[in-house]
Amino acid sequence: MSESRPSGKAPISERGERRKRRVRKRRPPAEPSRTRAVLVWVALAVGAVVAGLASYLLVVYPAGAGPGKGKDVELVIAPEASRAEVIAELEGLGLVQSRRLFTIYVTLVNARFSPGRHLLTDEVGPGELVARLERLDGATRAKVTIPEGWTRFDIAKRLHALGVASSTAFLDATTDRALLHELGIEAESAEGWLFPATYDLPKNSDPRDVVRRLKAEMDRRYGALEQAHRLGLSQLESSLGWGRKEILTLASMVEKEAAVDDERPIVASVFLNRLRDPAFKRKVLQCDPTAGYGCLAAKERIPACAGFAGKITHAVNFDPMNAYSTYVHEGLPPGPIANPGSKSIQAVLAPASTKYLYFVAREGRRHTFSESLDEHNTAVKDLRERKRPERDE
Repeated sequence: MSESRPSGKAPISERGERRKRRVRKRRPPAEPSRTRAVLVWVALAVGAVVAGLASYLLVVYPAGAGPGKGKDVELVIAPEASRAEVIAELEGLGLVQSRRLFTIYVTLVNARFSPGRHLLTDEVGPGELVARLERLDGATRAKVTIPEGWTRFDIAKRLHALGVASSTAFLDATTDRALLHELGIEAESAEGWLFPATYDLPKNSDPRDVVRRLKAEMDRRYGALEQAHRLGLSQLESSLGWGRKEILTLASMVEKEAAVDDERPIVASVFLNRLRDPAFKRKVLQCDPTAGYGCLAAKERIPACAGFAGKITHAVNFDPMNAYSTYVHEGLPPGPIANPGSKSIQAVLAPASTKYLYFVAREGRRHTFSESLDEHNTAVKDLRERKRPERDE
């Protein structure tokens, strides 16, 4: 039997294995997954959209203008009111253009609306509106100047005009019994304790906070005057039994009567002389502005104040129902009739040393002072004669 020779070829199975190995060597490196790349691009696109929306809602949208042109809008937020209820009312009052968009913004910033009465304007944008409703430091502020001798009624009008507080809400705060007790004011109102100065106040302030701010300034200024005039304070306490309320009451009368600074201590001396002089039997101070204030504070209780528009008449001065009339009632009125400045308070603490019991207004916003009634009547007659030619012309 003959042996088979090698043919020079590898077995078929071996050739197949080599072919497989050659095929594997020729395959290119694996590429990144297309699915993964698509997911990355989708995530980037979503992130860009989210960032854009967030930028719009937190930057562009709140800085936009409101739907109106500056109309005043008053709103009362009850303590138990929900956010949705408040937003619905804001939309109904024309303060919000899109309830849905405003709701999203309010939710993002987690706004917490302050309960109470609010004074708003319909031209403010969402960001400013939220700041005012929250009553935080971010709200726009206003410079409020309160002149000496203004009443709380005058202050209320200016606060409303500047968007700081509703006039009605402020006046309510000045007679709030709990607030007056908190501030140590034993009176029917905060009249006389609201120091006249210039203040920087947030728009839509809580009116009670405004009263607190003005009262704190009065406490600071009055305290300094007390320290500077301890002797005068002691004399008022010992001779008349006066405290701060009485001093501020007389200071408010001086503020209303005196138009020039150098006459303030003299006017104060006239009122004090009437109260202290034993010969001046009926202690009536006969100050017209006190009776006029009665028509502001208690008009409905005073018949002569019907139709009162600022002019103080004989009837207003002598109406027995007018508790503020210092023609009918002896001594000081029930409380201050305005808010006095430092110079009028100082005039009461350090009055001029005179024997004057009367004064009458004359030209140049000044007064003629007299010690006796006869002198006073002569001064009044001279004044009328000087005015007569002006009427004839």
